Amino acid sequence: MATFTLPKNSTIGTGQTYRAEAGAKNVKSFKIYRFDPDTGENPRYDTYELDLDKCGPMVLDALIKIKNEVDTTLTFRRSCREGICGSCAMNIDGMNTLACLKPIEEVAKKDVRITPLPHMPVVKDLVPDLSHIYAQLRSVEPWLKSDTPPPPDEERRQSKEERAKLDGLWECILCFCCSTACPSYWWNGDRYLGPAVLLQAYRWIADSRDEATGERLDNLEDPFRLYRCHTIMNCAATCPKGLNPAAAIGKIKQMMVERQG
Repeated sequence: MATFTLPKNSTIGTGQTYRAEAGAKNVKSFKIYRFDPDTGENPRYDTYELDLDKCGPMVLDALIKIKNEVDTTLTFRRSCREGICGSCAMNIDGMNTLACLKPIEEVAKKDVRITPLPHMPVVKDLVPDLSHIYAQLRSVEPWLKSDTPPPPDEERRQSKEERAKLDGLWECILCFCCSTACPSYWWNGDRYLGPAVLLQAYRWIADSRDEATGERLDNLEDPFRLYRCHTIMNCAATCPKGLNPAAAIGKIKQMMVERQG
């Protein structure tokens, strides 16, 4: 399901192959998308053979090993290595996921194919340009908005029931695996906010401490910003945290109907 933003009239070619050291028995090939806009060359796939007996178990371990020991020009994002930051989101074996959470052994094929998140401009190699989607995130103002001042000596309190309404929302790490797997976002990403941003919007709509529900719903009342979701469910299928952005979008739509009734 992956399609990438490429230079006009370009194709993805076959690049170099880096062989594993002689005598290696547990060898796996990693076919990695390479693109450097500064060179003017077409994108390509380079193949790296690794001895898995000398590599960590996750795809991110393989990428780090390649960069450190084989090809220092390989470019990708990573940080926490624990599925918390979302930096290493990419398309692995046809599925958007986090490289730090994807075991190499789960890829049954001989080659592990790794590409950037689909349908995003590529900065370099496996690094997508997230400027637009972060601007969309800012547009929903994902922070607490309240005219009531907080208590002077304590937190703004919630009941256990109120807090439970945020489960399945607060866990989002903004890796954008869901939005870049969504066909509606591929087609209308200039105006449709996409599942990640809409889940973030609902996280604050659902928060009992927030006092801007009407304002937030007004901001989403648009034929494109909210209503391009067709419940295809790619977002839930690909989320590495097991969240369901489509359900959050459905609840926003329900609130839109209820306030008109």
